[in-house]
Amino acid sequence: MDAAIKKIAEQYAESCFDEACELLRTLGRIPAPTRQEERRAAFVRDWLLANGAGEVFIDEAKNVICPIGPREGDLTVFAAHTDVVFPDLEPLPMREENGILYAPGIGDDTANLVNLLLAARYLLRNGVKGSRGFLIVANACEEGLGNLDGTKALFARYGARIKAFYSFDCDLPECIHRAVGSHRYRISCKTVGGHSYSAFGAPNAIEILCRLVEKLYAVELPAGEKTTYNVGRFEGGTTVNAIAQEASMLYEFRSASQACLEEMERKLRAALAECENLGGELSLELLGIRPGSGPVDEAALAAMTARSADVIESLWGRPATLLAASTDSNVPLSLGVPANTLGTVRGGLAHTRGEWVELSSLKPGLAVALSLMLLA
Repeated sequence: MDAAIKKIAEQYAESCFDEACELLRTLGRIPAPTRQEERRAAFVRDWLLANGAGEVFIDEAKNVICPIGPREGDLTVFAAHTDVVFPDLEPLPMREENGILYAPGIGDDTANLVNLLLAARYLLRNGVKGSRGFLIVANACEEGLGNLDGTKALFARYGARIKAFYSFDCDLPECIHRAVGSHRYRISCKTVGGHSYSAFGAPNAIEILCRLVEKLYAVELPAGEKTTYNVGRFEGGTTVNAIAQEASMLYEFRSASQACLEEMERKLRAALAECENLGGELSLELLGIRPGSGPVDEAALAAMTARSADVIESLWGRPATLLAASTDSNVPLSLGVPANTLGTVRGGLAHTRGEWVELSSLKPGLAVALSLMLLA
């Protein structure tokens, strides 16, 4: 890693540490359920404007977008998502003990968002210009059934102008460079139902879906690439002495291979066809698709990942952990745009109410974020 950039990044991160902690405490209390990120988006917009941004706007998808540098030509995106998995609309609970900050969503992705903002401020205050224009993006809809809609909207707006994409998410020293795609469905069944005694033997919507689950869990997984499936929610019926008229379940499958996703799609539809003669009306509702990796220039992606890994190791002191996962980088990778998702904090228990972040990790994480911007 370039020694001069490392020194600048570390000194800036040291100087910002107290401010970073306070910004995290403030931002971490603002509720931001997926598709209800308005309050965080407004805070981020106002913070950027107060810290030197000449142009900041919130788009129709609730992304906060701050262009820096040339307004024409190629672009490099640096992003972190505003939404959290929790439905709270009141201020999120928070406590602090021995240098650890606890709050729902504090690591995924609030602390990474703090590092994005402070790194962007360095660019704004110092007039840094890269080989391309920058887009600093606090994007919506990364979590759950947000289906990456914020990042999809960003690419719909800027299209092929985006030549590289960095997302700050997850934990140090992770660097995600391959996209795990997923297909998510609600599968429903309806029957006539009836009394559990007098209509005994009539088709039961719950039993039909259970037979479908048995088939789905017996499918032979595609060879070559890790592929998974899950029934994550099941509901239906009325009471103990009524044959269930309706039932539904949520089902997904995942893989880093687009071919494997397509094979699992065929197997899902084959299992549904096998259950169509069991006396119920089955329906399949697509809830969302997270795309897998597309035709990326492997040399360009390898060079980007090597640079990210070098920055992480230089500033964190440990080798980067290279992973395949499902993040906002799925969208650019599916479109052939080199992308990395990097963690910039140390924390744990993500997606639980016991989620935590080690405050001291904000310093090396901010240095990682800023170094990548200065190297872009």
